[in-house]
Amino acid sequence: MELKEIILKYALQNAVKFNGKANPGAIIGKLLKEDSGLKSKIKELSKDIQKTVKDVNKLSLDEQKAKLKKIAPEMLEKKKAEKRGLPELKNAVMGKVVTRIPPEPSKYNHIGHALSFLLNYLYAKKYKGKSVLRFEDTNPTASKQEYVDAMKKDVLEYLNIKPDKTVYVSDDMPRFYKLAEDLIKRNEAYVCFCKREKMQDLRHKGLPCECRNNAAEKNLEEWKKMLSRKYDEGKCVLRLKIDLKSGNHVMRDPVIFRIIYAEHYRQKNKYCVWPMYDFENAVEEEFCGITHILRSSEFGNMRIELQDYIKDLFGFKKQEVIQYGRFNVAGSITQGREIRQLIADKKVIGWDDPRLVTLRALKRRGIVPEMFYELALKVGLSKTPTNIDWTVISSINRKILDAKANRYFFIHDPKEITIKDAPEMQINIKLHPEHDERGTRNLKTNEKFYISEKDFKELKEGELYRLMHAFNFKKQKNQFVFDSKELEKYNQNGKKIMHWLPKHEKLVSVEVLMPNAKIVKGVAEPSVKKIKINDVVQFERFGFCKLDKIEKNKLVFWFTHE
Repeated sequence: MELKEIILKYALQNAVKFNGKANPGAIIGKLLKEDSGLKSKIKELSKDIQKTVKDVNKLSLDEQKAKLKKIAPEMLEKKKAEKRGLPELKNAVMGKVVTRIPPEPSKYNHIGHALSFLLNYLYAKKYKGKSVLRFEDTNPTASKQEYVDAMKKDVLEYLNIKPDKTVYVSDDMPRFYKLAEDLIKRNEAYVCFCKREKMQDLRHKGLPCECRNNAAEKNLEEWKKMLSRKYDEGKCVLRLKIDLKSGNHVMRDPVIFRIIYAEHYRQKNKYCVWPMYDFENAVEEEFCGITHILRSSEFGNMRIELQDYIKDLFGFKKQEVIQYGRFNVAGSITQGREIRQLIADKKVIGWDDPRLVTLRALKRRGIVPEMFYELALKVGLSKTPTNIDWTVISSINRKILDAKANRYFFIHDPKEITIKDAPEMQINIKLHPEHDERGTRNLKTNEKFYISEKDFKELKEGELYRLMHAFNFKKQKNQFVFDSKELEKYNQNGKKIMHWLPKHEKLVSVEVLMPNAKIVKGVAEPSVKKIKINDVVQFERFGFCKLDKIEKNKLVFWFTHE
């Protein structure tokens, strides 16, 4: 193989690998690795490489793949990827591991939640154990059926997570009351009537309040009054009696139950005294038989000490706790409170707004479930915070979609042109360049075409251009003239390959909702009518898009990514 052909194959390989754009530096490295003697000719080589890369980058990604397949098919063969696995867990016994997926049904879940849920689910699968879906719904002011339903639809259905058991923590309220009463009788807990500010001040100073010294009988009487709705919200709470001098302020007689009269979405008005998170969580690990807890390090070690203390009070087993770095989604709003305000202010269209990274939004945009699994394996149990940005999400998703998505032509902001002497052609284009069995799209040409306004503005006098899969043409004296059909001629000195559509009454009106929530309008080839709702396709030279709905006179897509 001559040197020019070697340069070409490496340029094509690099372009295919990086979404159609070859990098000259990478090709120089490949050549020197193949023949170190070429170092002395580096200047001369650089010119040839620059020219080849320029020509290769003019081709569409599918054309690059086709050309590489022709001259060096072995370079298109995908290396068998090493199977990425999860690191081993301490004290994990095959068939005995039980993990939990513990959402609070107070919000729509985002990508960070998904990764956490998947890690717990995948570890249960890894050890042929069980995973428990546990709705931590003991805050009646925040928990709602809407969010329970969203968890089932956006997480279980979308991500294909199949827990072995589903638990609603609020169903265990009688058991919590029984445990609380046991603590009171053992003088391990007391009812406190101090106002919040006073309680915080005394805890900070490490001093007891007068309530701490009440007898167990008195505390039990007050506890029963709390349950009987004798006190207003905020009047009193149940506190653990631990150590007011502890260096860990969490251990300074924390509140474990409080009065809330709001109606609960599931239990209605059955209960009015509700457990705090640390009590409920510590107890539910025992009730659910959890062996391993995987959670974000933002939880902190201080609360682990408190939960372990609560487990010791009842003689409950302790679990292996594995904390990993927080998942941060760069440049995205993830706090439910902030998103609710944006929705109220009509600054976003809802929880599925394309500017958000909620699972509902990502699903509607066309992010496939496999992306989340691959990302979960990639981030694993890293102790350092993981910053996830859109480029990471789209890069993984693109690799998956590339093999699945059929190709079509869509012209946004179409501009009509006439190409003089253009031949009438019946052009058959594969729906997917690597899947002949999917069939073809058929376009018939005449002299009138639509191209994008952006491409139109870049057309220069005397330059050679190509309509993708069709023919070459030139701009001459402010008109467009057919030049030739051969791709080889274009490859010699062509300027740009562009997608196109014949001017035709059967073209389909299309709208695409972009990530900034703006709408791009244009026309697409007639064969897009065969696309089904929720299908993700690739509009060539535009990006991947998911069909969201079919209206009377148009198709509406959501932009997935480039």
